[in-house]
Amino acid sequence: MTLFASILIDGMAYAMILFMITVGLSITLGLMHVVNMAHGAFAMLGGFAAVELMSRLGLRFEPALVIAVLATALVSVPIERVVISRIYGRPELDQALLTIGLAFVAIALVNLWLGASFSSIDLPARLSGPVDLGFRSFPRHRVAVIVLGCAISVALWLFIGRSRFGIRLRAAVDNPGIAESVGINTTLLYSMTFAIGAGLAALGGIAGAELLPMEANYPIKYMVLFLAVVAVGGQGTLFGTFLAALLLGVVDTASKYLLPDLASISFYLTMLVALALRPQGLLGRKDAA
Repeated sequence: MTLFASILIDGMAYAMILFMITVGLSITLGLMHVVNMAHGAFAMLGGFAAVELMSRLGLRFEPALVIAVLATALVSVPIERVVISRIYGRPELDQALLTIGLAFVAIALVNLWLGASFSSIDLPARLSGPVDLGFRSFPRHRVAVIVLGCAISVALWLFIGRSRFGIRLRAAVDNPGIAESVGINTTLLYSMTFAIGAGLAALGGIAGAELLPMEANYPIKYMVLFLAVVAVGGQGTLFGTFLAALLLGVVDTASKYLLPDLASISFYLTMLVALALRPQGLLGRKDAA
């Protein structure tokens, strides 16, 4: 029971971090059809921004987190307008090469700014201590990450499924040409969606800094993890991304507990099996495969 609980809590915490970082990538990929290999740079930017706000300006964790997320979302807008928008409709190889170039630019800027060392985020006492769940104590931070990830998924479901913005977003995903013909400003929609995705990536980067440490090579080091979640879930699907993150996160964590010799490949084996059975992703459409 204790082992199962440890796998479940740690696996779900890891899954929620992957979900928060990748859900924006999944939605923008499904909407804009851009293979954004630099998406992890926004998670890195949010994490380092929070570290600097706390260490240099002395801000507490909560305001530093809010400012870092908002700042990352704002920074992403000119990047999307000036750079990313120029490769809409271009071949996937062009998109991948350009966005990988952006990732290396981000790495070089972080190296120039902070150096190549790891950075940690100092959590407040209420998040760093243990919490007793009755049968065992777990790190309070991981329980908080699970609650945050579930809250984000519900909020996104309500936002995309019930709001006017969500209706327009889904219309643009299904048929951007018709969406424009009925007066939907797809340019503004793309920028807002890209900013929301970048902000969520920053939130995931900050919340997950304990499991995915902040370093200059962050965008490249974890690129495959983020793309795997999107591929397994199915591009453009909220719940597909959630299920994929949960599947890959729990399997990866379980293998570290039960089969440590296979821990380094279990994530990718799961990805390969899932894509062999569902090439379009768990909840992806066949025409998006």
